[in-house]
Amino acid sequence: MTKNLDKDGFCSIVDNYQLFYIDLWGVIHNGIKLHKEAINVLKEIKKKDKEYILLTNAPRPNDVVKSFLEKMGMEKEIRDHVFTSGQASLNYLKKNLSNKNFFHVGPPRDFDLFNDFVKMKSDNIDDGEYILCTGLFEKFDKDLNYYKDLFEKNLDKEMVCTNPDLIVDRGDKRELCAGSVAMVFEKMGGKVVYFGKPYPEVYNLSIDNKGKKTLSVGDNLNTDIKGANLLNFDSLIISNGIHKNEIKEKGIEATAKSYETICNYIQSELKW
Repeated sequence: MTKNLDKDGFCSIVDNYQLFYIDLWGVIHNGIKLHKEAINVLKEIKKKDKEYILLTNAPRPNDVVKSFLEKMGMEKEIRDHVFTSGQASLNYLKKNLSNKNFFHVGPPRDFDLFNDFVKMKSDNIDDGEYILCTGLFEKFDKDLNYYKDLFEKNLDKEMVCTNPDLIVDRGDKRELCAGSVAMVFEKMGGKVVYFGKPYPEVYNLSIDNKGKKTLSVGDNLNTDIKGANLLNFDSLIISNGIHKNEIKEKGIEATAKSYETICNYIQSELKW
């Protein structure tokens, strides 16, 4: 049974845990502005001398996301807790693929992910030894059929996906993410290496979590909550996020079940 924290607040469970993985987009901000109540929760966690990681499926290095958050008004002490799927991807690419030609699927703003080996970028997918997917092309940000045609003759190549998210809400606008493109590639028979939630590597790379009682907080059942389930962490779903309409219509129990996930707690917004 999922416990609702809207009445008792996050403070009612904080002492049960040593470590918190907290999603950024959808929990701490909406892509446009910070959520003040959520920022307050982070400060209270710090006062309790607990550990937290702001774990995000952003396909960019840590420093780039920290700069984005600074412009939003987030103070440095909080920004220092950020760890991105892009950083995990970058570490893997530098170690294993930096000398191989690749074809990039995603917008130009994601170039900072591979600046160190940009000379290996190919403008033709046929010439790439692997495919690096950070998102969707700006001209084809709503048309997944375009990618079916693009990948048809290149399914023998490995794809590295730096953001497993399928969708994200930027303010009131819903957008497709890299995970949607990777799913197209995978359904066509291609092999995808994912970096980010729900895959364990990004959790384990961000901090030493061994033996720590852990809670994962997020608004996405496919990534935040599924990741917690896979790692045997407890989980808190923020209901005013990605699944807002589904939860309103079916309730959290039925919605979570439809995604094959289990939520320990639910809260409309992260609030102390």
